[in-house]
Amino acid sequence: MAASEEQDSQVEAPQPAVEEETKTFKDLGVTDVLCEACDQLGWTKPTKIQIEAIPLALQGRDIIGLAETGSGKTGAFALPILNALLETPQRLFALVLTPTRELAFQISEQFEALGSSIGVQSATPGRLIDHLENTKGFNLRALKYLVMDEADRILNMDFETEVDKILKVIPRDRKTFLFSATMTKKVQKLQRAALKNPVKCAVSSKYQTVEKLQQYYLFIPSKFKDTYLVYILNELAGNSFMIFCSTCNNTQRTALLLRNLGFTAIPLHGQMSQSKRLGSLNKFKAKARSILLATDVASRGLDIPHVDVVVNFDIPTHSKDYIHRVGRTARAGRSGKAITFVTQYDVELFQRIEHLIGKKLPVFPTQDDEVMMLTERVTEAQRFARMELREHGEKKKRPRGNAGDDDDTEGALGVRNKVAGGKMKKRKGR
Repeated sequence: MAASEEQDSQVEAPQPAVEEETKTFKDLGVTDVLCEACDQLGWTKPTKIQIEAIPLALQGRDIIGLAETGSGKTGAFALPILNALLETPQRLFALVLTPTRELAFQISEQFEALGSSIGVQSATPGRLIDHLENTKGFNLRALKYLVMDEADRILNMDFETEVDKILKVIPRDRKTFLFSATMTKKVQKLQRAALKNPVKCAVSSKYQTVEKLQQYYLFIPSKFKDTYLVYILNELAGNSFMIFCSTCNNTQRTALLLRNLGFTAIPLHGQMSQSKRLGSLNKFKAKARSILLATDVASRGLDIPHVDVVVNFDIPTHSKDYIHRVGRTARAGRSGKAITFVTQYDVELFQRIEHLIGKKLPVFPTQDDEVMMLTERVTEAQRFARMELREHGEKKKRPRGNAGDDDDTEGALGVRNKVAGGKMKKRKGR
């Protein structure tokens, strides 16, 4: 990304004129109709990043926003954009780039909710470069605002070439907002290439987890991970769970395992079709399923308000991903639990996580004899899960039919729930 000299300057945001005890968005300069929309969404007062970024954005400054997950970043860029759109309506006004389609859909919903009374429309096309190159009549020449949300993750997912292409075809005379959880070297490079005299708004200078989050770890042999997972789901029954796995295959396998034991589990990973991914997310949000198994595609940005427990079934390779994963619970002042499985192969990774968050985590209490009572039934469920994965893989290879119908593990493959007719219970004795 070629950076001009004039774009290389950056200033820290001054202390906001409006302090954190601000009661309304109106004090930040947001117009009345959008303040009413905030009230309707239950946004009673601005968050820290909104207090810092919105007044500067309304003054026409380029913004670099550094804020942790769940900090209200979407409102920090959506409100200034909608405010400006009210003053100068036009057809294609702002472009928001995000690392995943789930996050794009969520941001689209918030734009439409905030702008419902003024007729705002948004779209989530995906594959923007393909549209620019192949969709007749599509261009971004009239664009006034560019937002890059979760910029560090966009670049970590190797979208740097695509971002370069987009920067070359959009107007230089625009406002640019760059939001990121971390200021990496790649993000600094992108900032120099894309922003003019930006103001930096940082609301958290170190990695930390919220106070109401109870964090635990479990040190267990790798071969018993499935059994301990089932034990925890039984012990904490009645809660909603997000379970993070490191690969798409393990996400799918674990979802099938739990389904065979009678749990209402559903997967979310990158090898599912987009409609299935959104379907899984919506079922979990609507509380039709109590367990969402996911890769890190769901670890950042997604606002799922009712997650009670996060389980790191596979420990994250990058310590910072731990912050994003456990940030799915204990949101908006609520409490929550996070339990991280640590096997004999994960000790160094776990020590890095403890170093990053600056605390030693306690052990989650378990009754090992009760865990071992589950082994036989879990082993049988593992066998059925392997059969279903194999059958599903063979279906996808067949030229006829629509193999994608079973992506969410809820299609009947003939061996569902043979292990247990209902939710698996601990069996004592025997």
